[in-house]
Amino acid sequence: EKNMIEKVLKINNKYGIHARPAALIVKEASKFSSEIFFVKKDNKVSCRSIMELMAIEGFPGTEVKMVVDGEDELAAARAIEELFDNKFNESNIE
Repeated sequence: EKNMIEKVLKINNKYGIHARPAALIVKEASKFSSEIFFVKKDNKVSCRSIMELMAIEGFPGTEVKMVVDGEDELAAARAIEELFDNKFNESNIE
């Protein structure tokens, strides 16, 4: 029985998960060896795929469940969560 991290994240930025945030997530996810997925309804997408991330309907105000599994899952989960907390650094974009 292996541990994994599951956490619900809310999408708080203005435009949701479009190309730029998806690219940021992929860039962050690729720094870690852990598998990182987002689950929304029946969709499970890899955080290493921009196309999959953009297909998850990550609209502003909606939630996705992050599932992280691997050696560095704690650090990986924290890094992804930080992107959400920082609204994908969009506060300086109008």
